[in-house]
Amino acid sequence: MTGGSQTLFRPQELPCGVVLKNRIAKAAMSDSLGDGRGNPSNAQFRLYERWAEGGCALSIVGEVQGNHQYAERPGNLVLHEKSPAAAWETLARAGSGCGSRLFLQLGHAGALAYGPISSPKGPSALSVPGLTCGELTRDEIRALPGHFARTARLARRFGFGGVELHAAHGFLLGQFLSPLFNRRADDYGGSLLARARLALEVLEEVRSAVGPEFPVAIKLNSSDQLEGGLTQTEALEVVKLLDASSIDLIDISGGTYFPGAKSASDSAGSGPYFLDFARKARQVARKPLMLTGGFKSRAQAVAAIEDGYTDIVGIARGHVLDPGLARSWQGEKAQDPNFPRFSTNIEGGVTAWYTMRLTDLGEGRETPDTRSVEDALETFERRDADRTSTWNAHFTP
Repeated sequence: MTGGSQTLFRPQELPCGVVLKNRIAKAAMSDSLGDGRGNPSNAQFRLYERWAEGGCALSIVGEVQGNHQYAERPGNLVLHEKSPAAAWETLARAGSGCGSRLFLQLGHAGALAYGPISSPKGPSALSVPGLTCGELTRDEIRALPGHFARTARLARRFGFGGVELHAAHGFLLGQFLSPLFNRRADDYGGSLLARARLALEVLEEVRSAVGPEFPVAIKLNSSDQLEGGLTQTEALEVVKLLDASSIDLIDISGGTYFPGAKSASDSAGSGPYFLDFARKARQVARKPLMLTGGFKSRAQAVAAIEDGYTDIVGIARGHVLDPGLARSWQGEKAQDPNFPRFSTNIEGGVTAWYTMRLTDLGEGRETPDTRSVEDALETFERRDADRTSTWNAHFTP
């Protein structure tokens, strides 16, 4: 292997003792491939199998809900005591081949829960253009660590290689961290330590449920990238708190799916989005760091690790364009993904294009070069409308 390959393909040990075979992770995405009843589908089995065969050390299933009432979309997975064990065990096996580990990202959309199938509630009641939600009671908040812990325990039982707590992108744990969402006056709001309380309680309850040898990661915003939201200075303080906890991996990202906010992943930038924050986080954290967002070439990934800013590179869209990305980056002639350029960028269109390409990959089709973001968004929304009916029929008593 070349010097760059050696950098990316060195093993990484996590504090729990688990060793990742290299430094390349398929970062979490909401693949929207659930069957509409919260269960894994055949397309997901094949998709995560392809990523494992592609050589990444770690793949993360995005947005797995423990409670169907707070789902992000009707294509989400829902893992609870009545979930079909065989389907989940099949998914775990499919994504764990070739020495890869498959994590479940444990989510709760909170205030951003999808209205047609959910009951949006966040740290505080909000009514702003595009977003209306109720406020969680103290009893509801105190029940959350146990809910996350039960889901994590099931993940371990069904054979998954770890879990990641989703505290980024404006979902519930991130909402508690953010003064934009969290306007509480009790011990879960106000100071940063109080706003971080729920995330830390969830982490420790999950750790207690899965034991010391099972990997537990967390995805954290470097900032909300919104006026009045979590700042970089505050995020660094959260990193310090996490570094003193039982966490195994801190996954750095950024941005918030607040109505009208621009997604960092739709940026036209040519390099990693949150590299400067990772540099600062490295100065205050000894725990392994994963940097997610904006990696478009092997050279960028190698530089981020060699400069000491991160231990693992998290790549989402690059793995959509090339499911065998890790293998493509081995050897002297690395092949970087060919990122498409879109002539228009309607809100949600680029994300829908990549989401529908995931469907193509899982169902064994090639994505047409002629697919527009408009066509992708229309197909995505039509499918969600169909799944909304399925979801409500399944989960309504």
